[in-house]
Amino acid sequence: MERLQDLLDAVPAPLEPLDISMLDGYLVGVLLQPRPVPFADWAPFVLDADGRQPPRAYDGEALFSLVRRRHRELNTAIAERQWFDPWVFELDEDAEPAEVVYAWVAGFALASEHFPELMEEEASELLEPLAQLYMHLDPDDLEDAEELLEEIESLEPPSDVAEAVECLVRASLLLADVTRPLKSTQPAGRPGAPRRPGPGGRGGPPRRH
Repeated sequence: MERLQDLLDAVPAPLEPLDISMLDGYLVGVLLQPRPVPFADWAPFVLDADGRQPPRAYDGEALFSLVRRRHRELNTAIAERQWFDPWVFELDEDAEPAEVVYAWVAGFALASEHFPELMEEEASELLEPLAQLYMHLDPDDLEDAEELLEEIESLEPPSDVAEAVECLVRASLLLADVTRPLKSTQPAGRPGAPRRPGPGGRGGPPRRH
């Protein structure tokens, strides 16, 4: 994890790479799409949230070797409905749970912006797990999502960081039941599409829960 963060920090300006917490949420958002997203499509947004191309001299082989390793780990967990440890930043002990998981959720939102098929699924089962994720964002970051906002308002915020992190995993696996079902499911209503918040900053060392 430290090596990966070092490699992300070394991505040349003016690119703005994801930090590893935002990267982790982004990869989950990519993996939860109804159809597999090719590496060539999702990789540019690791180096820059807007997908700008790096200089020709930039060599991203070492970075993407580690990114693809994490992609495989998360893919296995999601496909087999196994628990995984989200990479979230260890902040000040007084930090609110939403602050700790914000970058991870922002990464998930980034994937949903660039690859919107998940949000286009006609399934009412999406509503609750999406609300469990997007409750950590500013309501102004949600656009044309009245149902989702209503669902968020009905939820009790997590009492601590451990519960917030648990919600990330639970919501991700519930979404997988819809977009990557182990058996067929019946679609129903639609929750509305969130908009990506501003890019997450490069922070301190992340921790696993």
